[in-house]
Amino acid sequence: MSDEEKAALLTGATALAYPSLYEGFGFPVLEAFAAGLPVLTSIVSSLPEVAGDAALLVDPYDDAAIATGLRRLFADSSLRERLASAGLARVKGFTWNACAARTAQVLRRARAA
Repeated sequence: MSDEEKAALLTGATALAYPSLYEGFGFPVLEAFAAGLPVLTSIVSSLPEVAGDAALLVDPYDDAAIATGLRRLFADSSLRERLASAGLARVKGFTWNACAARTAQVLRRARAA
């Protein structure tokens, strides 16, 4: 999928439902945050750390929890607005410069150990 296609999908969406069973990092969540979308995602893998308190977190193995979360997102406009605003703020902390600085910090600590 091209960046333009992805942007069109995100722009036209009400929310991102991303109940992943395993995620290496969570770029789809960050992309949704950057697009101003509220997010429902998993309590497993890296996703809680990436999403923080800016998303609804659910057990990806629990269909009822996913359904309840989606109903909440679609029924509660103030929840959608709060999560969208929190996501926009959260994504600002995920930059390539911050990633490089944290990586360098870990490498320095490893070298010193």
